[in-house]
Amino acid sequence: MFRMWMKIFKDNRLVKDTVISVTDPNLSRTSKVFHAVSEGCMEFDLSQPIWLDANVREFQRHNKTRFTQDNFVEEIDFDYLEVHIIEE
Repeated sequence: MFRMWMKIFKDNRLVKDTVISVTDPNLSRTSKVFHAVSEGCMEFDLSQPIWLDANVREFQRHNKTRFTQDNFVEEIDFDYLEVHIIEE
């Protein structure tokens, strides 16, 4: 099972969080990540973040990354969205 923890922070405080599970064993790791981010954004009522090169590198190294205003087309009312793989 693949699980991703998504957290929204504002003023250095956790405002919202959710854990997204992806159970389809036929998906690649990348597909699971994109699927989980998509599901979490729907749950939080957010647009999809844009993956910049820095996000990809950080995610590959640490299995987590932060999306700030630079990653969203729309204005966001929080400081950042953090995604973190907690189980593969």
